[in-house]
Parts: sequence; C-alpha cells; structure tokens
Amino acid sequence: MTHIRIITPSVVEGLRSLDDIAGLGGPGLTFSHVALERGPSSIEGEYDHVIAAPDVVRRAVEAEADGVDAIVIDCMGDPGLQAARERVSIPVVGPGEASMHLAAMLAHRFAIVTILEAVRPMLGNLARVYGVADKLAAIRVVDMPVLELTERRAEVIERLTENAVRCVEDNHAGVIVLGCTGFFGCADAIAAALAERGLIVPVIDPIPAAACVAEALVKARLTHSRHSYRSPREKRVVGY
Repeated sequence: MTHIRIITPSVVEGLRSLDDIAGLGGPGLTFSHVALERGPSSIEGEYDHVIAAPDVVRRAVEAEADGVDAIVIDCMGDPGLQAARERVSIPVVGPGEASMHLAAMLAHRFAIVTILEAVRPMLGNLARVYGVADKLAAIRVVDMPVLELTERRAEVIERLTENAVRCVEDNHAGVIVLGCTGFFGCADAIAAALAERGLIVPVIDPIPAAACVAEALVKARLTHSRHSYRSPREKRVVGY
C-alpha cells in the first residue's frame, strides 16, 4: 500500500479536507492530510510563500517519521519544496513543478490560469526555475482570492473558462494549467467548455497531477537526488 500525505500550507480549518482527495485513492493507494499549525491563511504571493515554508518542512519531517511513502504540497507555489527535499528522503512533489512539466510534455506551449495578479510573478519565476519558461505562453488571472473560491464556484468556473479560451485562441496555448490548488475539481468542466468551442486541449488539475507523479515515483523506487538536495549540516538554529 502506497501512502501519500497531502500537506496544505494554510492554517484555515476546512480549506482542504481528506474528503476532497479521497477520490484520488484506489487499490494500493491511500492518502492522509494535514494542514499547518503556524503560517498564513492562504498563499497569494512570495510573503505567504516564505512564512508557510518552515511549518511545511516540519510537517514533511513528521510525515517521514510516520512512515509515509511520499508527500504532496497542496499549493501551486510549492512552498518549502526545495527545503523539504533537503530534510527528508521520501519523494516530495510540488503541484506547480509537476503540472508545468506535464504540460510541457503534452504541448509545445502551455498557459496558466491563476487567482490574482499578485501570484503572476511568483508563477513566472517558478517556470524559469523549473526550466519551462520558454514553453509558457501566458499567465492569466480570474481576480479572485483563495478563500472565496469555494463559495463562488460557479463564478470561478465561468472566469476560468473565459481565460482558458483566451489562452488558447489568443496565446496559442496547447494545454491549460489551473494555477491554484483551490481550483481542485474544476478541470473537467473547463475541458468540456473548451471542447464545446472546438478547442480540444488538456486541462491539468495540479493536485491529481502531483499525486500521480508522487505515486509513480514510489512505484519506480525513485526519490530526489542527494547530490542536488544535500542534507543540512547540524548547526544551531534559533526560534524553530
């Protein structure tokens, strides 16, 4: 049995639950879920990204101690991803990295539709770090904060569809990446709306994408390189 833990980098209770991701499981695959005890209520920029990272790493260490096989960080910004890989030996997967690389495999160009203008620079920077910036056709926004996505779901789907159509028709994107894990469950509706317009392109939901990558790494007995992600030396650390 492969056990994947989802770490949601938020202190808001109910922002993600195990019920949300239960459908991703199946024979030989199970999920657990934790949120943060310290950090932001949502991640909508670099500041939130930084203050979430310490508790993400703590939760990653906890997951490895619990015997978990792999970790998925529940945020398109991948907070704490690199640091967590230095600290633990099990695979740690970021939805941003996994989604962008899958998109780059599926088309010559892809586009991201995300939440707010404040997130655009962060995702653009991550595309450069991940080596796929030359395939990134556009980043568009629905102009809606994370904590309003659930209660405004019909409006979210409408805005996602409008922006996805523009990405394909105006920016010539061959894949749409939903640029926030708060859009979880919207991909099928967006793909269907695009297909109605004759636009047959994949729509990547970052949480299922990252979960599939994590499961594949476990099955292939692969994890991140210790040559690239070296374990931190023991030293005095204050306040953590």
